[in-house]
Amino acid sequence: MNTIAFRRARPSDLPAVIALLADDPLGREREDLSQPLAPAYEAAFATIDSDPNQLLAVVTEDDRVIGTLQITFIPGLSRQGALRGQIEAVRIAADRRGAGLGHRVFDWAIEACRARGCALVQLTTDRGRPEAHRFYEQLGFTASHLGYKKAL
Repeated sequence: MNTIAFRRARPSDLPAVIALLADDPLGREREDLSQPLAPAYEAAFATIDSDPNQLLAVVTEDDRVIGTLQITFIPGLSRQGALRGQIEAVRIAADRRGAGLGHRVFDWAIEACRARGCALVQLTTDRGRPEAHRFYEQLGFTASHLGYKKAL
């Protein structure tokens, strides 16, 4: 039986993480899979890895990276100084989808937020991902806010 594990991403995981991010219709438009990877990916990884309020994690099956997610721990004054966990960039390898791994990833991420002292876990999702919306609602998330972005 294969072993599923969760851990902080390492620099050697970067090609697999970028491949996971690119493996969907939206990601194909945003990511660059050319080799060697663009230096901006390595710089971003270094920034994330050195920030104590960031956790870029991978899901492994034996030695293969089969999933990824990033948690940003956001301190704030609202909600009586509550710490929030912002879960982003959750991806599961195409050949591992539909086997309940997404539930395990979110269970792990929510527990990581709880262990860090978060009072709230939140996420954003693209409007073009209706299947993800249903999944998040099944997990107990509510679509309580409307988000906006502006490309710079």
